[in-house]
This record gives sequence, C-alpha cells and structure tokens, in this order.
Amino acid sequence: MPNRSERKIFVLDTSAILFDHNAIHNFKEHDVAIPITVLEEIDRFKKGNDVINFEAREFIRNIDNLSGQHSLQDWIPLNGPTKGMIRVLMMEHATVDANKVFGEKKADHNILNAALHLAETSPGRKVILVSKDINLRLKAKSLNLQAEDYKTGKIKDLEGLYSGSSVLENVSSKHIDSIYNSGHISATQIIKKGKPVPNHYYVLKSKDGSHSALTWYNPETGSLERISKETAYGIRPRNAEQAFAMHAVMNPAIKLVTIQGVAGTGKTLIALASALQTRQSFRQIYLARPIVPLSNKDIGYLPGDIKSKINPYMEPLWDNLKFIQGQYKETDKEFQKINEMVESEKLHITPLAYIRGRSLSNICFIIDEAQNLTPHEVKTIVTRAGENTKIIFSGDVNQIDTPYLDSHSNGLSHIIDKMKGQHLYAHITLEKGERSELADLAGSLL
Repeated sequence: MPNRSERKIFVLDTSAILFDHNAIHNFKEHDVAIPITVLEEIDRFKKGNDVINFEAREFIRNIDNLSGQHSLQDWIPLNGPTKGMIRVLMMEHATVDANKVFGEKKADHNILNAALHLAETSPGRKVILVSKDINLRLKAKSLNLQAEDYKTGKIKDLEGLYSGSSVLENVSSKHIDSIYNSGHISATQIIKKGKPVPNHYYVLKSKDGSHSALTWYNPETGSLERISKETAYGIRPRNAEQAFAMHAVMNPAIKLVTIQGVAGTGKTLIALASALQTRQSFRQIYLARPIVPLSNKDIGYLPGDIKSKINPYMEPLWDNLKFIQGQYKETDKEFQKINEMVESEKLHITPLAYIRGRSLSNICFIIDEAQNLTPHEVKTIVTRAGENTKIIFSGDVNQIDTPYLDSHSNGLSHIIDKMKGQHLYAHITLEKGERSELADLAGSLL
C-alpha cells in the first residue's frame, strides 16, 4: 500500500453518493472526504420511497457504522486492509471563495470551497472532486481543482455495446434450405470461429443473395433455429430486428429481455403485443415507466389528485395499448379482452415507483424508458423476480432525461453490458424506425 503522501484524496459530491451509496468504498487505497454540506443534502433525501431515498438512508447507515466511537472530523479507516481513510470536511472557506467567484451562495459552491480548502491544507496530496454533475465539474476545473465523474458501473465502450444480432453473409444456400426444411441446423456448420453468444440472433444470407433466413442460437441444443415473422396480438413485425424482439419476449426459456432503440423503432409496442400474446402464461402483465418530470421537478407541483398528476407520464403507454386495440373491431373478443384485463388489473399500467413492494411472481413485467434508471434500480428490479416472472427493459441509451445519468452510466447500458452471454437473457437493438415515413424523414434530416 502506498504511503500517505502518495495516496489521493477524493472529495465526494452529493450526486455521486445518491448514485451509489457504497461509493466511499470504491477508491481502493485512496482517502475519501465528505463536505459537511453533502451530509446536509443527503439528510434532506432520506425520506421517501424512491431509490434515491434508499441510497441516502443506506449511506447514512454506512457512515454511522464506520464512525463508531470516532470523530468524523479526524481521518478514520475504511473497512478493509487495503482501503484508505475517510473524514468529514467542516471547513468550507478557501482563499478563492467559489460563492464570490460565481456570484451566488449555494450548496455546490460550499462543496467546492471545502475541496479547495482541503487542497490548500494538504500540501503534496492530490485532491480530486468526484461528481455526477457535469456543471459542478466544470466549475471545479475553472478554479484549478481537478474533477472527474464517478465511473464505477460506467460502460467504457458504448460503441461496442452488445447489439444482440448479426448478419452472416456468404452462407451456403444448401444450409439455408436445410433450416427451412427442418427448422434448425447445427451452429458449427454456419459459425466456424468461436462459440455463439447464447440467445444471439442471426440474419443468414446466401452468397448470391437469393436466400436468407432469420435464426436464433439456442444454447441448450447448440443449433441455429429458424424464426418466422409471426403476428403477436394483431401486430406483425416489419423488420428482422422486430421479429427477433418478439421471439425473445415470447420465448418462455428467456426470463430477461432488453430492447434498445431510438424513438419510433417500436420497442414498447413490440414488447406489449408479445406479452399480450403470451398472457395466459402469467398472472399479470405490468407495464411501468419511471416518472421523470419536466425540469426534474417533483410531480407534486402539478395540479389535481395523484391520478391526474401521473396520467401525462403514462399516456405514451396507453397510446401503445390503444394502437394494439385498433387492430381489431370493438366487437372482436381480442378488443374486449384488453378492456377486461385493464379493468381487472390483469394488465396494469403504472409508474415504476408504484410497483415497489408488490410480489413479482408469475408476472410479465415491462419497464419502459429504462435508460432513466440507475444500475442499482435495475438490479433491485431484477433481483426481486420470483418464479415464472419475465422482465423486459426497453429504452434508448442515448436519450437520458435525468441529470446525473448518461449513455455510459444508465441502468439499461449497464444490464446489456453485464448480462451478455447468460442463458436466461436476450437482447436486441432495433435500428429501423417504423413509426411513419414522415417520422423517418424527420429523424434523418432534422
């Protein structure tokens, strides 16, 4: 372990702690400092049922357990022989006053002052501010204070994020014919190098382009099995990726599915239609999404009762359900069945926060806009899955609506990266927009 002068001091901002309550333990042998303003802010977040409130409470318990009989104004050891030390910074006055520099007295500026004071009083030590808040990091750097993002759980190579499907060119027409005749073929006859990823999807194309087939690698049999474009509750896939996504949702052997794609690719529609098609396999279908209010205000500022407050956020989910119903006449049993399921809550559309505490056994659980969840929130949802539960996350990793997440650190990117290769998991990235010709034109030109 390096000597004290060689160890860095990481000053943690509130945003890093609310992202991960175990953040103080993730800096190896280096020391960690918490400004007193951060403790005050964490205290304000401790009440509530959202994950951010859970993170606040767990962090407070962590600090309490660590402190024991010690004073937090002194450096006290973190648990573990190779860990550094931790202390609370009481002094938030520096030679360069961030409140005066930026012309406003606020919590962020007090945190900057605490880090600046620590740097002044710790000669020879490198002091680094850690924050999920980009603007705070920029302010720190403008004051010649080193700052960086909290990177634990962050995906390093977003460009290389698993897509879930591949196109194989120059496949023998004979092999493709064999797939159509028998429904499957040994993967070793098609894939010569390496072992396929479990539940990976392939578009096979012949050398002359006259033959093609949609296939899925079954890890249990070691074969590529043919996939046909089947209709799910009136919705027919319009491209190969949508067919793959439908297959993943309707395959009982796959318990966890992620669907990634930009707006208009049909993520939620495909997931909901496929779940309805397999509704008899589950006790209930939950369709939920996290509420991320405009400008990140709490929904309490909206007028009306709780139903009125949340309806605007749930409307996109109802739109998908109405679109599926629109494939049938009002007198058709399929149309009426959806109404019955909604009335009896066999099909339940709700904010994600309202699902917490409910049993997740024998459930098909679809989570829309999953890119707005933290890795911890995603883990909390998946680890609560009971017997015969299927979970589908859908979203766009590049369309983040929460202030302290990005395309590399959100829960959807995290689960795609970590779950790849598991037999119970399948992923598919939808590339082609199918909303309308006008929507596709706008997406490409505007």
